[in-house]
Amino acid sequence: MRTTTSKTSTFLVFPWGLLSIVLVLALTLFLNSDWFNKNWSWIALVLIIPAAILENFKVGYSTMRIMFLKVVFSLLSFLVAGMAFGSALTGVHIKNYQEAKGAKTIELPWYVVLALGILLLIQVAQLFSMLKAVKREFMQLDPDN
Repeated sequence: MRTTTSKTSTFLVFPWGLLSIVLVLALTLFLNSDWFNKNWSWIALVLIIPAAILENFKVGYSTMRIMFLKVVFSLLSFLVAGMAFGSALTGVHIKNYQEAKGAKTIELPWYVVLALGILLLIQVAQLFSMLKAVKREFMQLDPDN
């Protein structure tokens, strides 16, 4: 008995949502804040909508490798966004309550927090779609069905 294995497409295993989160944070940290304040809506539009569309293409695929990588990349997305939120909250705390001079902190504007929230919601939707695919796989294996 010969089994055939096919290589999973790179498109399906590439972390589009994680890439968008990293790009939003990198653009926030490294670009001029005046320029970014004027163009944040376009940058968010260019990064969020393609991430949502490209992640949505993965919904129908339920191989174990793709599902495992979806979970890993979603967890990494939450880790990166959580570290950014935590760092920003630490900066607010240092600025408002400790009044330490010379402390360098990350400041996340409201539109970056909104963009990160939307990207994390996309990741949650992908996890639920993956759970639905797993349920479908198990229902096909159920002899009573």
